[in-house]
Amino acid sequence: MILFLFYAFLRRFCNADDSVGKSKRRCGQKHNGSQPWDRACKAGNLTEMLGWQQPDKLEHTLSNLLEKVICDEPLNVEEGILHHEEGVDLIPSNIELSGMEVVLVNTMSRETVLRTYLNEIKRQYDYILIDCSPSLGMITLNALTAADKVIIPVQAHFLPVKGLEQLLKTVNKVKRQLNPKLQIGGILLTMVEGRSNFSKDIGRLLRESYGNKIKVYETEIPRGIKAAETSAEGKSIYAFDGKGKTAKAYEQFTKEVLENEKQCQKNTARQL
Repeated sequence: MILFLFYAFLRRFCNADDSVGKSKRRCGQKHNGSQPWDRACKAGNLTEMLGWQQPDKLEHTLSNLLEKVICDEPLNVEEGILHHEEGVDLIPSNIELSGMEVVLVNTMSRETVLRTYLNEIKRQYDYILIDCSPSLGMITLNALTAADKVIIPVQAHFLPVKGLEQLLKTVNKVKRQLNPKLQIGGILLTMVEGRSNFSKDIGRLLRESYGNKIKVYETEIPRGIKAAETSAEGKSIYAFDGKGKTAKAYEQFTKEVLENEKQCQKNTARQL
């Protein structure tokens, strides 16, 4: 089972530039037991994409749960978790989450509020996916502090690639000061125009600039109209267009991530 946090995966997806396809990718990568993921949980746009079209009317959201942690109130591990028909759970968010930025500023141990909450529920899941906003505020810092690994989506355009450097500095700073176990899982190129030389040039630039230090995934997520249409359907790309090129790319990406995880575990075992 997978749990989606609509805001931030214990393997976290993040980029400082918007419109890189984070929510669609997460909606593709996380789903169903027939896909390589076993279990996942997830704010705002992704909540709507999974079928809850009026997140502002939900009684319990991620904001409420974080407030309970801040106020040191008892937590019900089932509270606020929604169950999707495709076999994943999610914790929704709405516009109230933006107000948490202000609340967290004056909170004790403000960077660890999300981690405190996830520690209460993570035993129920194999993976927790955290869908982050493009900003680098307190909410994103909480996600980085809670995460084991970061997967960074980068649109095949110049400006998103340019914004990557600032994100990497933030990740390294969080690793030094707040979360020593944090690792960068890799960089994922998204919204790729297969017939565009520009997209190919961006991919080559990424691999030349970062490939010797950070893994750049071999899988690239293509731009496709079917991926955009899933936003209005409340379904994953597998349910909406399971045989399409975008769904196949997501599936291949999932397999690549899991294979990398297995290899990392083998390397760790050898060192021990």
